[in-house]
Amino acid sequence: MRVNMVRIIPLMVSVIVAISPPHARAEGVVTASVHAAVHNYQPTRPPVAVSGQPFFEDGGESRTIADYQGAGVVMNFWATWCAPCVREMPSLDRLQAKMPGIRVLALSVDRGGAPVIENFYRQHKITNLDVLADRGGKLMRKLRVRGLPTTLLIDANGNEVGRVVGPVEWDSDPILALIGRTIEKKREPTTEARAAGGNGAGG
Repeated sequence: MRVNMVRIIPLMVSVIVAISPPHARAEGVVTASVHAAVHNYQPTRPPVAVSGQPFFEDGGESRTIADYQGAGVVMNFWATWCAPCVREMPSLDRLQAKMPGIRVLALSVDRGGAPVIENFYRQHKITNLDVLADRGGKLMRKLRVRGLPTTLLIDANGNEVGRVVGPVEWDSDPILALIGRTIEKKREPTTEARAAGGNGAGG
């Protein structure tokens, strides 16, 4: 009996492996490897709608996350006095250049607002990021951000799907893979939109 079991168990394992979808196995491996490489990534389960608390452009115009629906968003909270924030800011700038299909929103909590941010951008040659301020850190508190830098990954529907606590190299391969798998995907069209598209094509 023992000999038979020794022969049967490997056979059973080979059958299970053979009938498992290859794509699903590969996807699981990639996900695990990406998460292992980005050690300070925390998935948000289930995804949570991001607060509509406004933040502000350099000209004083208010924005909310609703203004960016339809595209994935990397929302970074930072300050010029935060040394880890300063170190990672150039990589956020490069990320926006490498992935124009997403929006990188770097929200400064500096009390000086736009002039302080603009001066920092000039000094550090930041050219791809908008000048954005979270006045009084109100949005940061709404989103329960506990420290700087913290970055939220927000999908095309305005839901937080994960966050990175602490600095990372945002244009590194593991981070680019993480973003590609979590927020770069396009929002699926609604049934009504698909029907309208079909009618337009037929007419």
